[in-house]
Amino acid sequence: MKAVNLKTEHLINPVGIDIKNPRLFWNCDGGITQTAYRIVAVSGGKTVWDSGKVLSGKMTTEYPEKPISRQRVEWSVTLWDENDNEGEKTSAFFETGLLSPYDFTAKWISGNYRVNKKIRYPVDCFKKVFSIGDIIKARLYITACGLYEAKINGVKAGNFCLAPGHTDYTKRIQLQSCDVTELIKAGENEITVELADGWYRGSCGAWGRKNQYGTQTKLYAQLELYGKDGKITAVNSDESWSWSDDGAIRFADNKDGEVVDARLFPSYRGKAKVVKEKVFPTSSNNVAVTEHETFKPTILKTPKGATVLDFGQNIAGYIAFTLNAKSGQTVKLRFGETFDESGEFTQKNIQCANKKRTKVTPLQQIIYTAKDGLNEYKTKFAIFGFQYALIETDIEFNPEDFTAIAVYSDMTETLKFNCSNNLINKFVESTRWSTKNNHADVPTDCPTRERHGWTGDAQIFVNTASYFFDYAAFARKYTADMCDGQRSNGKFRQITPKGGIDFYMNNMDGSAGWSDAGVLIPYRIYEKYGDRRILEENYDAMRRYAVYKIKTIGKHYLTGLPTGLKHKYRKMISNYGQSYGEWAEPVDVKAFAISDFICPHPEETTAYIVYMLEYMEKIASLLGKTEDAEYYKKYADITRVGYQHLVETEKNTLDTDRQAKLVRPLYLKLLNEKQTEFAKKRLIKALDNYGWRLGTGFLSTPFILYVLADIDIEYAYRLLLNEEMPGWLFMPKTGANTIWESWEGPKAQGGVASLDHYSKGAVCEWLFDTMCGIKVAGDRHFIIEPKVGGNIQFAECEYDSIYGKIASKWERKGDKVKYTITIPANTTAEVILLGTKQTLFAGNYEL
Repeated sequence: MKAVNLKTEHLINPVGIDIKNPRLFWNCDGGITQTAYRIVAVSGGKTVWDSGKVLSGKMTTEYPEKPISRQRVEWSVTLWDENDNEGEKTSAFFETGLLSPYDFTAKWISGNYRVNKKIRYPVDCFKKVFSIGDIIKARLYITACGLYEAKINGVKAGNFCLAPGHTDYTKRIQLQSCDVTELIKAGENEITVELADGWYRGSCGAWGRKNQYGTQTKLYAQLELYGKDGKITAVNSDESWSWSDDGAIRFADNKDGEVVDARLFPSYRGKAKVVKEKVFPTSSNNVAVTEHETFKPTILKTPKGATVLDFGQNIAGYIAFTLNAKSGQTVKLRFGETFDESGEFTQKNIQCANKKRTKVTPLQQIIYTAKDGLNEYKTKFAIFGFQYALIETDIEFNPEDFTAIAVYSDMTETLKFNCSNNLINKFVESTRWSTKNNHADVPTDCPTRERHGWTGDAQIFVNTASYFFDYAAFARKYTADMCDGQRSNGKFRQITPKGGIDFYMNNMDGSAGWSDAGVLIPYRIYEKYGDRRILEENYDAMRRYAVYKIKTIGKHYLTGLPTGLKHKYRKMISNYGQSYGEWAEPVDVKAFAISDFICPHPEETTAYIVYMLEYMEKIASLLGKTEDAEYYKKYADITRVGYQHLVETEKNTLDTDRQAKLVRPLYLKLLNEKQTEFAKKRLIKALDNYGWRLGTGFLSTPFILYVLADIDIEYAYRLLLNEEMPGWLFMPKTGANTIWESWEGPKAQGGVASLDHYSKGAVCEWLFDTMCGIKVAGDRHFIIEPKVGGNIQFAECEYDSIYGKIASKWERKGDKVKYTITIPANTTAEVILLGTKQTLFAGNYEL
């Protein structure tokens, strides 16, 4: 038996982490059960920790030594199997970054100009020339308020892009640590850095608000060179760095795009200005945003003769091209998702605009002026959501001259799925793509119009995301974002990071189902990855939120509408605070009204208080906080009683065709026995009345198949297999290759709706954990309980879990079903087939 898939803090050989006592993870390959492990950690050629032979089956442990800045630790794992046979040693490493404020020796610098926040500026260009002898190691520690790209001797430093990523820069700035040893040569060297506005000063949010985190972009760079002679030389950003803003990129905005004049080169005739920054950078301890899949286009002609590049897949990313041109010739590219009803390219579905369209955002465009000869271009400081690019140019080109590049956080893919229904397969792949397209350091709603880190989207999707990808590190970073944004009264924000939020939306912070993400996401990551630390580190923030929500129980709110409850029971519900309610139900079920923003939603709010407090009770019990657990249970019980009386009122009756009003209490188990039975029957009637199409909105769509499967598995399959609108399979049936924001797709909201939202793809969790039956159920343990149904002939899923690769497949064989199950080494699974349970150890099984 040997250790495989070695990771440090869910990262593969990370450079620059700053986590105290990082956790080491591995899976087992070969054998049945790990009975012991030994870890040996070496740094600088010396053993710094030897665990000895530890009699344990656990596949994780903490590195116990005190962290030291800049330390590279190579750790090896040796395992013993069930027969006490010693296995082959395998190795990995991690390297710490700058851990103390005293490690930061460079200065923050900016362009040497006075900022007028109403003006957009060209990209700043910095340069430093230095000489060095032979070296054995070089590290670049670098970050910015803005977006940067660094090069050493003309070669890009680091394989990441859109750095340093998106945070609330007033609270946390992420530091990148790069191994640049191979880029340094003996003699004269040159480091250059370009600095753009990014999220810091550029467009944020639906209306592209500027200067959300500051007005002066700035750069921090600390290059450390380790000579063969033992000398350490630092090349630090300071006032000696050359600067100018007369380079090729005349305009750069992460949403609007770039304006580039390839005939221009930076003169570096000025000097950088030293500025102050009170936030010390810290590591993201997360995967970086990197380039991924590439696509070549075909050429389309619209009815009016416009030329459009079709890349065949809706992505988030940018463009690269290579063209031969004459000086002064131009290329204009506009990026979008769809065509209008007349067959012309359009961006209107992704743009916010005033009535006269004098203010329009995002532009999603590249305007490029060529130099004479060969022109090679790739976007640096913008990212777009697109499948199509409208091109206007007088330069001759071939489609192969252009490449679309998908850009997203470098999460490891962990899931394969296939079944006999090709529309389901396409829907799963569409969901996978919408996940990729909305994970550039923050889980966003869409990669086009808003690009907001909506907490509601993130919380309903986290379980699905953690099947598709190794999501633990990404979720840790986003949890830190939520805690950064927590309001002084305990509310988590509806959107985090906060940049771009319209002022009137601040009252929506605390919204039920959205702000609860601050509790729901950490707990779900704990369940999926056994990550107790994410609960420990964020418990205080979660408790403040729980206390805030408890204080809203029975509290009056100015715009709260009468509920019909007697005074006694009004004190047991929450009719307090502006919120979104169910949100985005089909328009013929519940059309949007402005009151949906202005007034509280007592049914949804009370339901989610119970739900969140039950999670908090579990978390407190797990962490040994008994008094807190009793406190949460007390108020969960009170609000459940209030909820049961609320749904007996006329306004909130269970006798309704609104599916969400039945699905939510059934899934969250909020009802008494009599109400439960009524709600189940009424849900089936509601589905009958709606032609077995989906009538749920944002919050309840992920729940509905679980509720139906609990009634009758065939009900769940009947709804899943619906191909009409509203329905999941209607999307791929019409050719969509990503998930729509609204059930109505391109025709929703007057045509203003993104075609790349992952939220409705949250149903994929049901495909993986119920159709195929794979559930992580504890430390090194799974439950395998596949549910056969509908006209599906086979279904199979393979999941690279935190404990290893587990697979489940079923296939109809006449009137029988064949089950094939693979359980990874050093784990067990409780397999439940047709109500019969058996516990199986590692191996391959046919049942």
